[in-house]
Amino acid sequence: MERSPTITTVVLDQFERPLRNLRLSVTDRCNLRCSYCMPEQDYVWLPREDILHFEEIERLVDVFTDLGVDKVRLTGGEPLLRRDLPILVKGLAARPAIRDLALTTNGVLLADAAPALKAAGLHRLTVSLDTLQADRFRDLTRSNDLPRVLDGIAAAAPHFPGLKIDTVVIRGTNDDELVALLEFGRRYGAEVRFIEYMDVGGATHWSMDKVVPRDEMLARIATHYGSAVAVDEHSSAPADRYRLPDGTIFGIIASTTAPFCADCDRSRLTADGIWYLCLYAAGGVDLRRALRDGASRTELVELIRGIWVNRRDRGAEDRLAMRDRAPLIPIDTLRRDPHLEMHTRGG
Repeated sequence: MERSPTITTVVLDQFERPLRNLRLSVTDRCNLRCSYCMPEQDYVWLPREDILHFEEIERLVDVFTDLGVDKVRLTGGEPLLRRDLPILVKGLAARPAIRDLALTTNGVLLADAAPALKAAGLHRLTVSLDTLQADRFRDLTRSNDLPRVLDGIAAAAPHFPGLKIDTVVIRGTNDDELVALLEFGRRYGAEVRFIEYMDVGGATHWSMDKVVPRDEMLARIATHYGSAVAVDEHSSAPADRYRLPDGTIFGIIASTTAPFCADCDRSRLTADGIWYLCLYAAGGVDLRRALRDGASRTELVELIRGIWVNRRDRGAEDRLAMRDRAPLIPIDTLRRDPHLEMHTRGG
């Protein structure tokens, strides 16, 4: 086995942000077609021969941990579509350098998968759920699978205390369900996180008029529960957390109106090994090619280090500063390059 390079200092980019958090897509395929992520009928999928094998994923993860990464989140597409996923989870969970191993899922396949994921060593779980209403779920996802998602949450909650539920809030679509979703989360001991609608990837129908800002969400929630108090904590996590008068904790990710670029320590690796330094990045670095061309662990470490130390991405802040802010990527461009889609780069 190749010896791990010695880490002597934290790897920092040009704004002194450490390389700590890796979002790892294991597939670009998804069994839903959410309107803010995959609104079109047809997509160009990644070639199957380009998809990283589990051994290749583990090798790249080892390289990232050599550089200080200690948080890994498995994403997709829908990660539970990846065959034998618990095998990968077990391999990653066995690495002492990874102190936080999480997975984000749409929940459709979760009921059957939850026990195996827990047994494999997964630490944390997040389920995406944008509505509790069947007709809205069908309109948002082009699927009738809401009962399966709800069953998945019910099945997973006992295995993953502190389960998180992520909700993209869109004005005129589901912004009247904040309280209902908080009550649903409370039922399962889950922490709900409301996410401002973002203009990334497949959100080709995005407009600022559809964004519900954090302050408005807090005001609506206060009307029902009373004012929420900010939780005083230091964290690079994207959500600002709040406590209701009854003690219930929830989060808001205000990445559209109040970007957290200054504290962003995360990067993204697609299922075919393209590394993106920012969710808004137009291009990435092909680590699969270097890996399959025989690059050593030390060579891969130096490749990634050299790129990160020159990182200057502040994509969300740049978008916020735009006077005429339209959707990030036109549909015809998305159709030519699947790597620009959020279901490919892991959101």
